[in-house]
Amino acid sequence: MTAMVNNLLDKLNLSSKGEGVPVKEPSNDQISGLRDKYSSAGQDQVLAFYDTLETAEKARLYEQLCSIDPNHINEITDKALHPPKNSDHEGEPKLEPLPESATASLLDAKPEDIESWYSSGLELIADNKVAVVLMAGGQGTRLGSSAPKGCFDIGLPSKKSLFQIQAERIRKVQQLAGKKHSKNNVLVPWYVMTSGPTREPTQKFFEEHNYFGLQKDNVMIFEQGVLPCVSNEGKIFLETKSKVAVAPDGNGGIYQALLTSNVRTNMRKRGIEHIHAYCVDNCLVKVADPVFIGFAAHKEVDVATKVVRKRSANESVGLIVLKNGKPDAVEYSEIDNTTAEAKDPKQPDILKYRAANIVNHYYSFNFLETIETWAHILPYHVARKKIPHVDIESGETVKPEKINGIKLEQFVFDVFPMLELKKFACMEVKREDEFSPLKNAKGTGEDDPDTSKRDITTQGRRWVQSAGATVRSGGGMDASGVEVSPLASYGGEGLEQFKGRIISAPAVLEVEFDD
Repeated sequence: MTAMVNNLLDKLNLSSKGEGVPVKEPSNDQISGLRDKYSSAGQDQVLAFYDTLETAEKARLYEQLCSIDPNHINEITDKALHPPKNSDHEGEPKLEPLPESATASLLDAKPEDIESWYSSGLELIADNKVAVVLMAGGQGTRLGSSAPKGCFDIGLPSKKSLFQIQAERIRKVQQLAGKKHSKNNVLVPWYVMTSGPTREPTQKFFEEHNYFGLQKDNVMIFEQGVLPCVSNEGKIFLETKSKVAVAPDGNGGIYQALLTSNVRTNMRKRGIEHIHAYCVDNCLVKVADPVFIGFAAHKEVDVATKVVRKRSANESVGLIVLKNGKPDAVEYSEIDNTTAEAKDPKQPDILKYRAANIVNHYYSFNFLETIETWAHILPYHVARKKIPHVDIESGETVKPEKINGIKLEQFVFDVFPMLELKKFACMEVKREDEFSPLKNAKGTGEDDPDTSKRDITTQGRRWVQSAGATVRSGGGMDASGVEVSPLASYGGEGLEQFKGRIISAPAVLEVEFDD
């Protein structure tokens, strides 16, 4: 982003190549044209303080405003606030569970099917056909930290961050694939999507930790786009007199970011065919999961998604369903009580609508090659927020006590309804094995650092017990937990050396690892 800004400033003759050479402000013709552009869009308030700014501030504001199309912002804001009605489906949308032909469940799948998916997925990894995209734009604000959420230490005995845990899972799956297929240079490139506030600290964190043992050339950190924040009346806010207030464009911004950052080009050069995409806050995520990759590749789908079984009818989670005959994700607020409580006719003891969305997806590279044909029609959604801004009349900074504006965002799953059903698949996985999100501050008791730590160490205990070890509980809160390093085991395999051994909990099992 910095290079792009500097390049633009160079073209505009606004930057300095040498020490002590002053930055030049935009010409009268340049700023006049910009004023006309924003005035015709009814957004000329963004230039209210321009004449009072220092030269460098004028240059920065000019550059930022040149990158924004105010008419486009007006259009998408209006559509988000007044979404078009679907004339093909009058009344309430018709919801149905996905058909069995589009689904599989690891809770009751045949062991031979799971093994087949695992083997084929591992072979694709060994052939360097698999890549991973991590959505890591969030800060740990609710966790009491301003650092990127991936830097967060959830309190494991090893003190590993979320980034390190996930990097080590990539290292391990590379090793497993290489060993099974007798290959020495198995690589799963990791594309880490950040936002404006997390870009530099994420880069620094990876550098300080030597990319957690991964090859630097196989970790590409890139940045998602931003959109201006607007008032409830649709006016673009200024964060300062010389800067427009902006916010990340949502996890659905991943598609445009793959293009603007040249990530897709990099994938193409590498011969990537299958992509796993997920959110950083899930400490149990199976990164580049061979079972998931193999399942999706076997189904020959464009997009697949993982889900977990909804705990209860009133759990506040979005669901993966058929909506008006198309695969889709619906928010829990869109589902009435009768629908939420409905039971599966074939399995009366479980919910009919139970496929909880965990934002864990597969894409074929062929599908990502078509982004230009559909990304521009993805809808924008409204997030109503308290947005600090400069008051245009007084010039003072306002920190609102109540919601005063709108952030526009796209959702990654908004692409689902664009797919033919035969090109979409859904895999149900065990929550205790694959999903433990970090959302809340310590002590909340739900989706917080303590539950993340508990779920990892409880999983480790199950693994070593299945391998034949005996776990003796010690004292304290974490008396029964066992942290198994991802370098020791990706999914419970390779722990045979602990058979017959007694492990005193809490414990950390680190095994010497050779890439």
